[in-house]
Amino acid sequence: MSAPGQEAWDALTAALLQITQHAERLAALDEREAAHYQRIADHLAGLTRQLDETTDRVSGIQATANKQAAILGSLDGLDQQVAAIAAKLTDLVPVRADGGGGEDDSYQPAPTARWWKLADDDRDQALARLRAWVEQIYRPGFGHLAAALGPCWDQHPLCLYGLDWLMELWSLLYLAPDRTPGTIASQAEWQTRLLPALAEQMYLETSRCQHANSLDHGRGGRPGPSAHPRGVR
Repeated sequence: MSAPGQEAWDALTAALLQITQHAERLAALDEREAAHYQRIADHLAGLTRQLDETTDRVSGIQATANKQAAILGSLDGLDQQVAAIAAKLTDLVPVRADGGGGEDDSYQPAPTARWWKLADDDRDQALARLRAWVEQIYRPGFGHLAAALGPCWDQHPLCLYGLDWLMELWSLLYLAPDRTPGTIASQAEWQTRLLPALAEQMYLETSRCQHANSLDHGRGGRPGPSAHPRGVR
């Protein structure tokens, strides 16, 4: 027979053992749930970062789309404007009294530079003529519009095509021996409509290319131009 009170003592011991086992299970469960909660928290933090990055990219894409839309808007009707200036320039060509077609003192445009096929000496000569105009006339005379032209412009066909006709139009307008009301109107059109539109195209072309990225990386970051055509940022 067991001693008096032994059965009660054994029952108490068994109950305490069960309580201890339950406590251990609860502790393990708490630890597992804490780890699970931490994994969920880390995952949510990662999703938040991805959402922020995606939002920034979408904002950048929207800003670029708005700039492109503004450029396209500025080019609306540009072909009609060029045709109108060409017609005005035709009126500026002096007509000889005898009706002959001999030479006069007005500027005569150079032959079209076929940039898509020029090579070697022919290309060097065409580029030398264009560089001379850019350095002697364009950069000194046209302020922030010219300052936005990247130093790598001579490696971009878009700039070569654009500067070629810009230079020829400038020469026709500013080297004419006589100045008429039509000349003044054409000069105003050239500077206020055609020049800003082309300057903005060339700024976008030379500020986002591999040459600009290489130059900025070598300088330890991109400072950004000090001036932009029509406020482009």
